Amino acid sequence: MAEAALMARPTTFEAHAQALAAAERVLGLAKSGVKAKQAVAASPDAGQHALHGLAWLATYVEALRQMLGWARKLGDEGRLGEMERLLLDAAYGEYLAQIAGGIPMSQVETVRLGQLGIGAAGAARFAADASVSSLIDRGCSEEIKARIAALIADQPEATTFGDSGMDEMHAAMREEMRKFAVDKVLPYAHDWHLENTYIPLGVVAEMSAMGVFGLTIPEAHGGLGLGKEAMCLVSEELSRGYIGVGSLGTRSEIAGELILQNGTESQKAKYLKAIASGELLPTAVFTEPNTGSDLASLRTRAEKHGDIYKVYGQKTWITHPVRADMMTLLVRTNPAEKGYRGLSMLLAEKPRGTDENPFPADGMTGGEIEVLGYRGMKEFDISFDGFEVPIGQLLGGQEGQGFKQLMATFESARIQTAARAVGVAQSAMDLALKYALDRQQFGTAIYAFPRVANKIVMMAVETMVARQITYFAAREKDEGRRCDLEAGMAKLLAARIAWGNADNAVQIHGGNGFALEYPVSRVLCDARILNIFEGAAEIQAQVIARRLLEGAN
Repeated sequence: MAEAALMARPTTFEAHAQALAAAERVLGLAKSGVKAKQAVAASPDAGQHALHGLAWLATYVEALRQMLGWARKLGDEGRLGEMERLLLDAAYGEYLAQIAGGIPMSQVETVRLGQLGIGAAGAARFAADASVSSLIDRGCSEEIKARIAALIADQPEATTFGDSGMDEMHAAMREEMRKFAVDKVLPYAHDWHLENTYIPLGVVAEMSAMGVFGLTIPEAHGGLGLGKEAMCLVSEELSRGYIGVGSLGTRSEIAGELILQNGTESQKAKYLKAIASGELLPTAVFTEPNTGSDLASLRTRAEKHGDIYKVYGQKTWITHPVRADMMTLLVRTNPAEKGYRGLSMLLAEKPRGTDENPFPADGMTGGEIEVLGYRGMKEFDISFDGFEVPIGQLLGGQEGQGFKQLMATFESARIQTAARAVGVAQSAMDLALKYALDRQQFGTAIYAFPRVANKIVMMAVETMVARQITYFAAREKDEGRRCDLEAGMAKLLAARIAWGNADNAVQIHGGNGFALEYPVSRVLCDARILNIFEGAAEIQAQVIARRLLEGAN
């Protein structure tokens, strides 16, 4: 296929729309097939492979839908260029081929249509659909990949590879965050990682001045009053510099949303402006050693003694707690109620600590958890033994609402995590591209070798896929619509893409990728956590599938 033919192709989306419709029909068949399997399964877990496979199939279909919507919008605005058309084709080619042949749920688990209750005839009809087969042939072709590789090489310092679709205001915000990351984060991030040191408070202060901690808090409460889409691009660009910096705002986002949605008027007045300004740094204290995702089994208790609660129990995987001023602390206030209804949320203030004395508060001790990556804030176990919290710090002033309050924040938390994953995915591509262009072997840059360039091409394609499904989930949230399904899909896919990009970036570096001195080693470690926190991939798939089957016939 000649380059001229690729460039001359008219801007039409008929084939993509027809292929998407074919994928949607397959998804409909899969919903029915998996529901039938679940009806006769010996236990709810017996058909888990198919159940989670359904979640992955639906996520792929949503990703294709959002990529087509992105391209149409750019076309309508006169912004659809050659790169964008080729990224769309490559995304459709690859994802349609995987739907037909098998979707990887992990490196060792693949789901195929037959396992979703779709017979051989239905699978064959999908693969034989003219639009599906033509887009697979085109999108997976070496000609497409070679052309994308050439366009990437022409703009190696691009902010994004392909127009992200942002409006002028959001684009300006992205550039501001990108400049900050390049100037104040990237030159130092690897040292922070290797030395396992805190991100300097000076960097935190500069982020505060830019409004990072109050992005989505209303202006009336001292924030910028922006939407989740703005949160996404800020998280993305800061995480592209270093995931630790991109994650500094996560706890402020969670605490701000918890208080804004559920707090009393006095709690809102006391905390929201302080959170938005960065004066108060919160941390989320939810997870326990033996509960993980099973919050109904949470055991940390808060006993009422007059006008205070005394807290007893253990928490783990607490991020940035030493320098935090307040904990959003999930506890059991009703020991007789063993399920979710016995849980409450406390706004527990605490003094800042140091490495020598991390928790200078009575009834509170803890130790650092040493981790592979996701450094810069530090992780801790915390034990409470009579730690006192005034009763007035009960979120909303009513016991038994903690689980409900927390669940309402999960949409935003997962969208923000997906955005962090997009940033890490882009960071991995940045490092791989620079190395491939600079590294000389056999008398030429290794980028000239198709097996190297093709990896980077697919990084660009999938990063744009992750970006578009994440922005879509954010827009759904901004419109006030329920989006736990969309948020879960964005997080599920973006986390896998971040890990794939990082793994392939290390491969491109060869032996140097295994050396601690190269930043790509850090990005690999950072990428790995994204499939685990804010809902492990398996839990995420379970939640998505259950939601899909709620309305299935």
